[in-house]
Amino acid sequence: MSSPSLRQLDIFAQMVAAGSVARCAEDMGLTRPEVLDGIAALEMRLGYRLFDDPGGAARLTPAGRKTAQAMMQLGGDAPAPAADMPPLQAAQPTPPRDAIILAAPAPIFGHFQDALAAFEAANDDIAISIDLHVHSANDAAAALASGRADIAYFYALEEPAAPPSRYGWSEPVNLYAGSGHRLARADMVARADLAATPLLTMERSNGMRDIVEAALARGRASFAMAALESDNMLEIVEALRDGAGCFAAFGPLARDLGRMSGIRRLALDMPLPAIEIRQAVGPHLADKPAAEALADYLFL
Repeated sequence: MSSPSLRQLDIFAQMVAAGSVARCAEDMGLTRPEVLDGIAALEMRLGYRLFDDPGGAARLTPAGRKTAQAMMQLGGDAPAPAADMPPLQAAQPTPPRDAIILAAPAPIFGHFQDALAAFEAANDDIAISIDLHVHSANDAAAALASGRADIAYFYALEEPAAPPSRYGWSEPVNLYAGSGHRLARADMVARADLAATPLLTMERSNGMRDIVEAALARGRASFAMAALESDNMLEIVEALRDGAGCFAAFGPLARDLGRMSGIRRLALDMPLPAIEIRQAVGPHLADKPAAEALADYLFL
């Protein structure tokens, strides 16, 4: 439990099993604020809400339900939900539903959650499963080649040689600092200004870190050192507000940071390279018309 991300996932799993923040706190030997902070940090990292009113009934959102299902499928030992919580997955109908596996980074899944729910609702003979462990082109290629995924979304700075993919959209990378930081107060920030500034980063095992570092390197943005490595976004936010350094972000995480008091986006003299979101499909998709239809539907 030394990794904050593992702790947050453990709190989420226990919250699903317990059915309430009070029971989860009692089971884990934590306080209610510690449980709620853990859930809030995980939601910020993922880019979507996991629970409706976590301090009350703590009912899973549709995205939270899919996330819990993905944990159970991939982890194998996640706790079962409490008896008074709605089941994570209904019993399989007869005949069995066609299964489609969509692999994507968690923030990208958050982008599609409404579309996925609508597709499932319109096709009650189809069940969509989520794999949240794909981030790079190499991850996507491996998942598709092994049959572990039918459709994969991944991060890239440009179109890779493999797997064959199509461009979805781009998300700009921005740098953030506490509003009192000297760079946050500057009208324009040059690359030389960054070279003397510490960088706050996610942990090395976090798939988003690699693509952010690649964008920084391509944008010739080098920093003095890594002042903090953490997947606990509340810890990152606190460090930013304390003036500990800069943090690079894109997508939903950047959006959330930009809305927070005490944090400001740096006015860079030259923008950093944008992150491309690309879609790839498995070689077997011609034999799965439902998966092929979903891949096209997500582009509408």
